[in-house]
Amino acid sequence: MLRNILKFKEHDVKRNHSNIDYAFEIQRLKKLKNAVILAHVYQSADIQDLADFVGDSLDLSRKAANTDADTIVFSGVKFMAEVAKILSPNKEVLLPDIDAGCTLEQSCQPEEFKKFKNKHEDHLVITYINCSAEIKALSDIVVTSSNAKKIIDQIPKSQPIIFAPDKHLGAYLNKITNRKMLLWNGTCIVHIQFSERELVGIKAERPNALFIAHPECPEAILKHADHVGSTSSLIQFVSQSKKKEFIIGTEPNVIHQMRKKNPEKIFIEAPGADGNCSCNRCPYMALNTMEKIYLNLKDSKPGIHLSDTLISEAKKPLQRMLDMTNN
Repeated sequence: MLRNILKFKEHDVKRNHSNIDYAFEIQRLKKLKNAVILAHVYQSADIQDLADFVGDSLDLSRKAANTDADTIVFSGVKFMAEVAKILSPNKEVLLPDIDAGCTLEQSCQPEEFKKFKNKHEDHLVITYINCSAEIKALSDIVVTSSNAKKIIDQIPKSQPIIFAPDKHLGAYLNKITNRKMLLWNGTCIVHIQFSERELVGIKAERPNALFIAHPECPEAILKHADHVGSTSSLIQFVSQSKKKEFIIGTEPNVIHQMRKKNPEKIFIEAPGADGNCSCNRCPYMALNTMEKIYLNLKDSKPGIHLSDTLISEAKKPLQRMLDMTNN
């Protein structure tokens, strides 16, 4: 079903703009509308190179909170654009493809989560930023993979915690913080695709390569990693390492930033189940294209629209995240 939906979306642009220089037109419209383009590192290389700012969820959250632009074009997925709207409610926030979602967000629906939360009223609710605005509004603190450990370490050990929605990130955080957080059963479609068997084979073939992985991967993959961290941490690790070869265990578009900073180094995508599939590329991130960014700026739609009440409730745990990150 997902494959069919995404395949349809790829051919769902009815207007033909084949003769348009998208990069030029986007820059022109951006100046005209005092807009800023924020792009996640999982976006395609052409979008990353066009963007005013490229980063991971924490980087982009900070940029969204501090930008002086009138319009934010968020080239990422919907929950990221929602964060921008929550932190900058008076700004116009646009998303090139409104169907750019997230399996983690989809795995954690508000009514089900509210029931789960009510069964554990003594628990503090910490949610990974990869969730909807409605789930954030039900949370005490939001975290990213960059700041989760730092924030959890500030909470007394005696305080029971619910962590949602990614169970693999939650299990990893339990391990490195010595906690027993209660985990919601959600996973990322990208990070569960890696094959341990194929990974071991590549490591045997390239013994000098370091394997680095995002903590959304299952433990069976993380146990082979030489470094585990957020996307910004992985990029930094590559730059600081004296090694020349790296196997990358996250969405492979991040390799574009690694190559730009380290052109002399070799990067290998961690394998999927058959050893060479592209199943670890995020199909939702791929929905955004240069053409859609152009149309987004030109037509000022689709955009993110949230009620004032939802913005107010969801902003509290996000602001707490930003405050605790800066402690």
